[in-house]
Amino acid sequence: MNAEAIIRFISESEKKTPVKVWFNADAPVQFPNCRVYGHLVIGDWKDIKPVLDSGAVADYTIENDCRNSAVPLLDLLNLNARIEPGAIIRDMVSIGSGVVIMMGAVINIGAVIGDNTMIDMNAVLGGRAIVGRHCHIGAGAVLAGVVEPASATPVVIEDDVMIGANAVVIEGCRVGKGAVVAAGAVVIEDVPPYAVVAGCPATVIKMKDARAAQKTELVDALRRL
Repeated sequence: MNAEAIIRFISESEKKTPVKVWFNADAPVQFPNCRVYGHLVIGDWKDIKPVLDSGAVADYTIENDCRNSAVPLLDLLNLNARIEPGAIIRDMVSIGSGVVIMMGAVINIGAVIGDNTMIDMNAVLGGRAIVGRHCHIGAGAVLAGVVEPASATPVVIEDDVMIGANAVVIEGCRVGKGAVVAAGAVVIEDVPPYAVVAGCPATVIKMKDARAAQKTELVDALRRL
């Protein structure tokens, strides 16, 4: 999904403030354009607020977690993936088979995650970030997003890459197949395939050898559903 399409979608989408309201009432109450289940009503605040302001309901509790949201969350029910509680995944994200997304990870609109990749706790995939197959994006790592400016090139992580905890890959960078990015590294230019990079800014410290491959080997059992 290109940046222009994302910008157009966000600009033109109906901004919504979804809420849940638990209420008590002595008589039936009509909530237009909402779903009512006994003493629970689910709908947009613009539809529910007038009813509450009218005094038709005297006793109620409101649950709300966003305001004028332009992009809903992704429907997770039909994904062949493991999504742990607390992950935030926006709509129009592509998630491959066997993907694992851990608690607190944030995946923005337009991101793509290849098969059998793990996104660890509190990692951030910005808009349009592309991650290949069988990768590990470490806890707290950031792959910079590029929804604006629209001309910017997204981050691309090729297959079999290990990104260490709290590493940052800035927009426009490509990390080559089989590469390793050390914890805390800041990647500001392309990383060659099978290179091991570290530091701020990240530089190549060696090419991946048998010892590095063993230390960064991914565990397929963790991706089994």
